[in-house]
Formats: sequence, C-alpha cells, structure tokens
Amino acid sequence: MADTQAKAAPKQKQGTSELARREERTAAWLLVPTFIVLLLIGIYPLGQVFVSSFTNQRFAGGGDSVAEFVGFQNYSNLLSVTFRQIPAETNDDGSVATDEDGNVEYQNERIFLRRLETNRRYDAVGAFNLFGNRYTLGATNAAFIRAMWDTIVFTVGSVFFETLLGMIIALALSVKFLGQGVMRAAMLVPWAVITVVSARIWEWMLQSTRAGFFNAFFQDMGWTNRNIGFFQDANWQIPSMIVMDVWKTTPFMALLLLAGLATIPKELYEAAKVDGANPIRQFFSITLPLLAPTLAVALIFRTLDALRVFDAFQVVLGRQRYSMASYAQDVLINQQQVGLSSAASVVIFVIIFGFAIAYTRAFGVEE
Repeated sequence: MADTQAKAAPKQKQGTSELARREERTAAWLLVPTFIVLLLIGIYPLGQVFVSSFTNQRFAGGGDSVAEFVGFQNYSNLLSVTFRQIPAETNDDGSVATDEDGNVEYQNERIFLRRLETNRRYDAVGAFNLFGNRYTLGATNAAFIRAMWDTIVFTVGSVFFETLLGMIIALALSVKFLGQGVMRAAMLVPWAVITVVSARIWEWMLQSTRAGFFNAFFQDMGWTNRNIGFFQDANWQIPSMIVMDVWKTTPFMALLLLAGLATIPKELYEAAKVDGANPIRQFFSITLPLLAPTLAVALIFRTLDALRVFDAFQVVLGRQRYSMASYAQDVLINQQQVGLSSAASVVIFVIIFGFAIAYTRAFGVEE
C-alpha cells in the first residue's frame, strides 16, 4: 500500500508539471497575434527610425535623392558639446577690463566659441559665473541641447507638482463625504479638455497685456505695476508651461492614485489606530509603501508623456522654444532632414527608456 502511494506521488507531480507546460505553450500561442501586431505597428517603424538615423536621408527629396550611410554623424551633430572658461576682456595695456562697478568684463561667449580652432563649430547654449570665473557650454547643435534641457526641466517640474497635488486630491477624495461623487467627476474636467484647447485657454490667460487674466489680477492686487510676458520672456516660458501642464494633468495622477488607495485594506488603518498611530504615521507606514507600485506606474506614465511633449509647446511657443519632440518635427518638416530628425527621436527614446528603468528599480516594481 505504501509502495503504491510512493509510486503515485511522482506520477502526480509529473502530470502537474506537464499540465503547466501545456498551459505555457497555450499562452505562448495566444500571445502570437499580439506580438505580430506589435511587430507591425511598433517594432518595425521603430526599427526604420533607427536605420534612417544613420543616414543622410531627406524628406520629400525627390527621386534623385539617395540616402547614404553616415554612421554616427547625426548623433555627433546633435550631442557634441564643449565646456570652456571664457577669458576676460583686456585693455590696450594688457590689464583686465572692468565696468563702472568694478566687475570684470568677459568676452562674448558666442564670439569666443566661434574663434576656437577646432574641427567643429560650436554655438553657445548658455554662460554662467562660477568661483569668480565665467564659463560657457557650447554645442554643435545648441537648439537641440536647449530643447533637451528645457524638456527635462519641464518634465521634472510638472511631474513633481502633479504627483504632489494628485496625492493630496486622492487622499481627500478617498474619504467619504457629501458630494464625493460630484467632486470626483468635477476633478476630471481639466484632464478631459483637449490639450490644444487648454493651451489656447492658458495662452489667453497668460497674455503679456492686461487682456490676460493673470496680468490684470496681479496688477489689481498691487503685486506688480508692469505686464509680465509669460510666453514672451524666456525666464517665464518654462514655468508657465509647467503651470499649464499641472492644471491639465493633475487629475490623471489623482485618478490613478485614487484607484491605488482603494486597494489598501481598511483593516490596516483600523489596526494602526488601535496601536495609537496618527494620520501622518499611517501615511508613511501604510499608505505610501502599499501605494508604491501604483505610484511607480503613475510616474512612468506621466514622465514618458512629459518627455515626449509636443502639442503644448507647438501651440503656445511655436519656434520660439522647442521641446525635444517639437524640435524633431521642425527638423523633419522645415529642414527636411529625415536622418537628423530620426536621430533626435532615438535620443528621446533612450532618455524615456532610461527614466522607465530608473522608476522600475527605484520603486521595486518587479518585486
């Protein structure tokens, strides 16, 4: 009897293993159509972009235009930078030139970079003072480096405030109160507005004259006596874009976090109250750890969306200031350089992929 049971046990285990293998094969076959669709609409076009980024292909170049392989030349043109110390201006006697206030006068960064005896021509991205010296960052493609920097600043600023405000809204709406359903529906209105429409709304509110809501409001409150060029002044452009994006997309973050909060068992909070934990302790000990996977997904979605922002920059700023995506579009349509535009798109893809991996590992999504 015992021998029979001992012989039956391995057979049962083997049968279970075989069943598992059959289920795996069935799942693989069921996934084949999905992989085919991904190959057709995702992998193949992405592969074409990668290939064209290594060529000098032109857009609408005609039948006589033949694309040639140029290696990493497009990437070199986009990403080559130099960091230099700008020398001070000198007087005729060789002494350092100073202004009326006694400050050292430095050479113009653009002229200084163009005088460099290198095999590349650099344009100034920006200049700054550090430890009593003046430095400049030069690039062979200053427009793309500025677009990259502006996009990253826009992404970090908008995602930070959207996450913070979205968390506050989600926590407030997770508590039952009179009119909770109405507030949840009203919260989604900004997110439901089309991006182009919301951009036009904010373009009107942030006009550089008293016709703009905020200029009129600030002056009526006595906070300023001049008009602020929110989308004309370079110092105000990116902050204004962040405010516009935060208004529109915070409801999306709040909705995702609200769904995550609904999955946390209420019994945990009741037990924490019995143990004497205050709301702040409950948030950091229960809510935040259990909400981490949902928060990671929300951050990935929003960061990826912000890094490839196009429509808001295109509608409001046009060619005044680029995001990485709007720069790639401008190079493709206005300059007709498919290869250079493809290289810019690949750089965007690599940056987005890097952010996604960083979020996944930081929040332990795999575990």
